[in-house]
Amino acid sequence: MNDIIVMKFGGSSVANPEKIKNVALRVTEKAKKNDVVVVVSAPGDMTDDLIAKAKSITDTPDPREMDMLLATGEMQSIALLTMAIKSNGYDAISLTGPQAGIYADDVHTKAKIKKIRPKKIFEELKKDKIVIVAGFQGINPNDDITTLGRGGSDLTAVALASALKAKECEIYTDVKGVYTTDPRIVPEARKLERISYDEMLELAGVGSQVMMARSIEVAKKYGVIIHVRSTFSQDSGTLITKEVPNMEDVVVSGIAFDKNESKVSITDVPDKPGIAAKIFGALARANINVDMIIQSAAQEKYNDISFTVPKGDLKNAVGLLKNLSSKLGGGSVIFDDNVAKVSVVGIGMKSHPGVAARMFSALAGEGINIEMISTSEIKISCVISSASTERAVKLLHKKFGLDKVKK
Repeated sequence: MNDIIVMKFGGSSVANPEKIKNVALRVTEKAKKNDVVVVVSAPGDMTDDLIAKAKSITDTPDPREMDMLLATGEMQSIALLTMAIKSNGYDAISLTGPQAGIYADDVHTKAKIKKIRPKKIFEELKKDKIVIVAGFQGINPNDDITTLGRGGSDLTAVALASALKAKECEIYTDVKGVYTTDPRIVPEARKLERISYDEMLELAGVGSQVMMARSIEVAKKYGVIIHVRSTFSQDSGTLITKEVPNMEDVVVSGIAFDKNESKVSITDVPDKPGIAAKIFGALARANINVDMIIQSAAQEKYNDISFTVPKGDLKNAVGLLKNLSSKLGGGSVIFDDNVAKVSVVGIGMKSHPGVAARMFSALAGEGINIEMISTSEIKISCVISSASTERAVKLLHKKFGLDKVKK
C-alpha cells in the first residue's frame, strides 16, 4: 500500500454539483500517488435545513430520530461524490460512519467517538478504491446511528487519520489556511505556514472558527499532522503540528476574538467556604459553560463574583442565579451582553516576558477599557466592550508585528 492521506471537505466545498465535481478532481489527483480516504460533510446548509424541518414538525424532536434525519445529509454527499469520482474513471466506494467502523457512545446528537475499527476501509483500499466516508456520524452501543455534534466531520477525519496511521490529514475549507487574525477585519493578516497544536487549541477556544478544539485535541494526542488548505486553490495551507524549537522565536502567532460572550455578576455574596462551589456547581448542572472568572476582594465579609457565559446561555444563567442568590443571602444579579473577548496567542510567550504589559498598554492607549483578564502559559484574553472589538484586533495585530510575519 501507498501512504494514506485523509482528505476532508466541508459543506461549502460540496454545496452543488459543480463543486462536487471540483472536489472529485482534487481527490483523483491526490489518488495518483497515495491511497486516499475522503471525509465529507452534508452539502451547503443542508444540516440547518434538516433541523428547521424537524422543528416544523415538533419543538422537541426525539434525539434518536434527529440523528436519523441529520445523518442523511452526509449520505447524500458521499454518494454524489463517489459517482463523480467514478465518472472520472477511478474506482471508489462510499461508506457511512457505521460501515467505516466508527463506534460512538450513546449520547444522541453530540456523541463522542469511542473507537474505530477500519477493517472495511483497509479492505477497500487494498482493492485500489478511493474510500468516501460520511463525516459527523457513527454507531452507538444500541446499534443506532448517532451524530457527533458541531465540528463532527473534522473530528471524523482526524480520528480516521489516527486509526489508519495516515501520513497527513488534509482539511479543505473556504479559506487558504490559518491566519494571524480574521482577514475580513485586518486585510494585512498573514497565512501561517505552521502552528502548534497548543496554539491552535487556544485560538479555537477563544473564537477562531477554522477548526473546533476537540479535533485538535485528538490530533495532538495521537500526533496527527493536519494541513488546513483551500478547496479552491492549489496553494499549500497551514500545517498544525507538534511544537518545534524555532516556534518560540515568534512571540505572538495570532489574535482571536469572540463576540458570543456575556458577562454576569452576582453581588454581595457571603465570603465563606463553599459558596463558589454552590454557584458554579448549579451552573454546571444546567450545562452552562463558564469561562473567565473574577472574584473581588472581600469587604465586610461580602464580595462580588463575575464571570462570562455564552450569549445563548445568558437568560438561563441569570434566572438560575437570581434564585440561587436569594438562597445564599447574596445581592443582585447584573449582566452585560455587549462585551467581547479579545486574545493574543503564541508559544513564544513562554520565553518572552512582557506580552501582557504590551497588550494592556496598547489597549489603554486607545482608550479601550479592560473589564476582565484571564491568562494561560501561551494566551492572554481580555473582556472589552463589543463596540471596540474590531479596533482592538487591528491595534493588537499591528502592535505585535503580525502584518510582518513571513509566510
